[in-house]
Amino acid sequence: MQEHRYSLEVEATPAEVWSVLHHRPRNDATPGAPRVIEHGDVRIEIWTEGDEHGQGLVRACRFRVPKYLLSGGIARSWECVVESRPPEFSRYEAVGKPLWSQASGSHTIVDLGDGRSRVDFVETYHAFNPVLRALFERRVHRFISGDNDRVMREAIEGGVAYRRAKAAQAAAAAVADAPGGAS
Repeated sequence: MQEHRYSLEVEATPAEVWSVLHHRPRNDATPGAPRVIEHGDVRIEIWTEGDEHGQGLVRACRFRVPKYLLSGGIARSWECVVESRPPEFSRYEAVGKPLWSQASGSHTIVDLGDGRSRVDFVETYHAFNPVLRALFERRVHRFISGDNDRVMREAIEGGVAYRRAKAAQAAAAAVADAPGGAS
């Protein structure tokens, strides 16, 4: 079994980080169509949102893997959020291919005070076939995890910045629309 751990600190409260990682859209999507999130080469289709905290969320993911796996350099995983405690912890379980495997991942959000948070990620990866496990598991997991740190930092920091900008726009619009507000 392989394990990847990393932590990052961000200028955001735990609630802000949680809202980016567990964004629940308004209900104006096409009924029955999955919600799609893309970050570079990673595509996530949310099939069901789960409960109000995201527990039970089901997603299908597509991401890069080494071409020597003969899958066209693309892997797929099917994931379910099995534990969710806003705004501090979430865990998922997954199966994936082309190396048929099981993965488990979690993130913990720690309040550092002064509007800062640390996000701790852990992911384990285990190929089912013992021969493929011996030949490829370590290299494939290293390849998959290689971009995770950068992608997660960009997603969190970009998401927080976007949400703050939208909140500032909404606040400015509310002031402008208020009686005696700016014209």
